[in-house]
Amino acid sequence: MRLSLSVAFISILGFGSTSAFSIPSSTSSNIRTTSTSYALSMTSTSTTDAASKSTSPALTKKLGILTFDLDDTLYPVSIVLDEANAAFARSMNQFGYEDIVPANIVKTGKRIRETMAENDPEGSAALTHTETRRLAIREEMEKIEYQRKLQSCADDWATQVSSLSPLVVQNAKKWAKTAVSESVVEAVLNAWEMERHHAAERHLHTDVVETFNQIKAEHPHVVIGAVTDGKANPLLMTFTLAKHFDFCMNWEDDQAGRKQFFVDLGNVEKDADLRWIYTATKEKGEDILSTAAGLRGEEYPDPSVEYVWIHVGDDLALDVGGAATCGAKTILAELADKQYHQTARHRFDNLDNSEMLPGWSTSPQKELRRRLMMNKAAEELVDKKVAFISHIPEAINNILEDE
Repeated sequence: MRLSLSVAFISILGFGSTSAFSIPSSTSSNIRTTSTSYALSMTSTSTTDAASKSTSPALTKKLGILTFDLDDTLYPVSIVLDEANAAFARSMNQFGYEDIVPANIVKTGKRIRETMAENDPEGSAALTHTETRRLAIREEMEKIEYQRKLQSCADDWATQVSSLSPLVVQNAKKWAKTAVSESVVEAVLNAWEMERHHAAERHLHTDVVETFNQIKAEHPHVVIGAVTDGKANPLLMTFTLAKHFDFCMNWEDDQAGRKQFFVDLGNVEKDADLRWIYTATKEKGEDILSTAAGLRGEEYPDPSVEYVWIHVGDDLALDVGGAATCGAKTILAELADKQYHQTARHRFDNLDNSEMLPGWSTSPQKELRRRLMMNKAAEELVDKKVAFISHIPEAINNILEDE
């Protein structure tokens, strides 16, 4: 599969050629590897421009935008999803769908994605995590309605379910589809999403809040955002993260960009490109920076300042590779297993044994294998690596000093 991303590290989109975010000098030479690598290039400058820069005063490095992945970076996604899935079962029980266990919905979601990936790759690419859960909830409800209808018919006719005619069975299936209320499906899904955020707050890594306080103290005007491919949103975590974040960019908010990425991920002739989400992230961050500076009565961009964007995440391909293609410096959160219980990154250690994959993961193995290729290509794009959340402020300062 060809996964090279040839991207010019140009000025922030939306602000023309006068972007406040400059291109790090360390990227001035092209980096090219094998067909599974990211090819990074930048626009060349004239000799005259280079000479003029060498005589101009050095700019002050300043952290302008700091973005975070959420799942398995700020809290353990496995524990959070387990508790959210338990909320699935409780909510379905309240609506009369007893004996549902969380594993049923997880397994159904996996099967839906795997089947669609084989039969309809483009449809599978468009299938979000939210839609997968919605379909799984409905299917489990329909199974129960179907069994209830068959039993009701058998009781009415004083016979066994196994003795019912094929016509009755077929009509029972049709009836089950109409018996499930869409509003009930949405209510169950909403219960899951609410519990997801509550669980994330309960299981937030113990050093996260203190780390954010330190970052804000050392970089008081930094704009902090989240970039996530799921439904997590720190602005909804009102007891912990909300006050520290200025915005959240969710992959599911841009269905066209998300679908194209997963279509390309499954096509050996295409480049799997994440610029769509990180370009939008960069633009959003600069908008907030500009507005905030105006409210303080300050000039933005300040011509004496070189603004830096840093992204922190646990995923080599989606966090490091994606953000780096749009000019961000990167911090890989490869956290200590004993303290942080990361599971997402360990999926790539067990691709030959599906039984070892975490129960929450619905990604088909075919997709994970392609992601593994992207991970390897992104390794050279890591600027700093941390094993503890509390080490992030030091990594940020080291990046600013190295710039």
